[in-house]
Amino acid sequence: MKNNGYTLLDSGEGEKLESFGDIILRRPAAQAIWKKQKRAEVWQKASAAFDREKGNTWKNRQSLPDQWQVTVEDITFKLSSTDFGHLGIFPEQAASWRWLRQVLCAARARESRPISVLNLFAYSGGSTMAAALEGAAVCHLDASRGMVDWARENAALNGLADAPIKWLVDDAVKFLLREVRRGNRYDGIILDPPSFGRGKKGEVFKIEKDIIRTLDLCKKLLSRNPLFMLFSCHTAGFSPQVMANLLSQLLAEKPGTITSGEMFLRGDDTTFELPSGTWARWLAAGTR
Repeated sequence: MKNNGYTLLDSGEGEKLESFGDIILRRPAAQAIWKKQKRAEVWQKASAAFDREKGNTWKNRQSLPDQWQVTVEDITFKLSSTDFGHLGIFPEQAASWRWLRQVLCAARARESRPISVLNLFAYSGGSTMAAALEGAAVCHLDASRGMVDWARENAALNGLADAPIKWLVDDAVKFLLREVRRGNRYDGIILDPPSFGRGKKGEVFKIEKDIIRTLDLCKKLLSRNPLFMLFSCHTAGFSPQVMANLLSQLLAEKPGTITSGEMFLRGDDTTFELPSGTWARWLAAGTR
């Protein structure tokens, strides 16, 4: 699979230097407390830089195209600079997209039934694309209409405009409660909750307060013979062990294996891996 659309060029002193296709950017990276490895002239090749200390502003933003495209793990994304420093992709999720495709490809070869997947806090749809490219029917949910529209554009870029993807703008917890009442079930559930977020009607989500309830509701939506649950986040304190403990407690009676780890931004062998969040995965027994 392709991962040539993104490269971590260097990191250190609170910053990261990244290439997104032909565009090179400097962005904050609080965890990169080590010294930069590359020379200053390498960092000066950046087309633009995002600065949180100066009021969340881009320097030289006018030098960037309004939008451009990159391909990571055989998934094509539309990118654009946003006022929050995001671009429309979290490349640290690339390993999870690859894992999803492997799990669903194996399930498709083994199962005759259609496979349904729920993607919560779905952002621009990397996991949605990964699942849909393997033939799954996906329910894609995010509280931001703009991000859901962005994800639909990504679907079209990947030849998935007519794929069985349900696009929803909603508060995640309210949606989960309604799905439980409706009796809908999913073979796989993906969630990447924010540390703090607001629903489309101003609903507040705080991960420390709301994650147990959210996971409990997700469990109720698993089908009789579920395949997987993929849980990731970027919240300080949610270590791989914390994530694994949450899933172990949640799914104690369901046969399967739980693994956990860190997400990384990666470059070549001369570049330090940059930790960028954590994940935990439950895979049903007998599923490969």
